Amino acid sequence: MSTVHHELGGDGMRRSVGILLSLVLTPGVAAAQALFETGPGQSPSLNAPGWAGFNNIHFMAVSLGALLLATVLGALIGFHPKTPRTVDTLNEADMPKVYILYAFVGAVIGVTVREFGMVIGVVVFGIGGLIRFRTITDSTRDTGRLIVVTLVGLIAGLGLPHLAVITDLFAFALIWAFDSRPACSVRVDALPEGRLGECADVYRGALESGGCKIISERRTFSKRRVEFIFRLPRTGTREALHAMLCELPLEMRGDIDWEVE
Repeated sequence: MSTVHHELGGDGMRRSVGILLSLVLTPGVAAAQALFETGPGQSPSLNAPGWAGFNNIHFMAVSLGALLLATVLGALIGFHPKTPRTVDTLNEADMPKVYILYAFVGAVIGVTVREFGMVIGVVVFGIGGLIRFRTITDSTRDTGRLIVVTLVGLIAGLGLPHLAVITDLFAFALIWAFDSRPACSVRVDALPEGRLGECADVYRGALESGGCKIISERRTFSKRRVEFIFRLPRTGTREALHAMLCELPLEMRGDIDWEVE
């Protein structure tokens, strides 16, 4: 078995190297590599604007427009009106934010490649693959944020501080908007026998009256259980909501279990 895995791994490595070589040898990449070519006794460098880039208002406006467009287009897919019908877990409820964040990452890479050429694209994708497969994070959302901060550092190091600042501030605004209404899951077990539907309506009404946006509801009659996936209100807290649910009529209560993204 180990021999088979070794052979498969070797084939995969050879294919990866072949793809990388084909990219490097393409005319577009070869032309982009001229950015790194230097004469004898010269150190390799890029023609980066540095801090003077903040004077290039046109480039900053175009870059910001690209990031905004990518965010809007990602949101159209992430928040598709039919998506809530298929949400069964908290991770699935959080996926629209991930789509938007990755669309934003793609736009940042596109702007950087447009500015410096395809060689930078190869570097970025190499770093992204290393992060994706060699870095352990708790969620896809955390992986996306890790890629963002890596891009910010890379862009700053390439001599584009103006683009690095735009990227960082834009990502900051996205995270602020995303985390202002985090997704939660509450499961209520051991509800009164034969009253699951009535109890579920009571809990749903309590959540909605607390300012929560219900994403999905799942009822399991055999286990006398109801589970809600929802978003907290902007000014509310899970502790306050839990206290409100514990004040429901005793004959409607069950055992409450929380999960927060």
